[in-house]
Amino acid sequence: MSGNKFVLLHEQDNVIVCCQAAYLGEALTIANDELTLNTDVTVGHKVACRAIQKGEQILKYGVPIGSATDDIEKGQHVHLHNMKSDYIASHTRHSVSGD
Repeated sequence: MSGNKFVLLHEQDNVIVCCQAAYLGEALTIANDELTLNTDVTVGHKVACRAIQKGEQILKYGVPIGSATDDIEKGQHVHLHNMKSDYIASHTRHSVSGD
């Protein structure tokens, strides 16, 4: 855990969870490792606590919750724009009726 803003839920996780709004350029220490946020992050959202390669599983609570659809940098916001669920269909904003 780092202060009150982020929590590492499990030692094997590659994401941390935001508990209080955090901002671009903010420096954090997570499990004795430093990272800098490369975007603003709102409560409940995830941030990579290490580099995650495209196709690699996203770990939260020590279990996979999805896979990276792009390379994700340490300190980057992790959400629908760069990950997908491996278990349920992901919501798409660009669906066309009939597809």
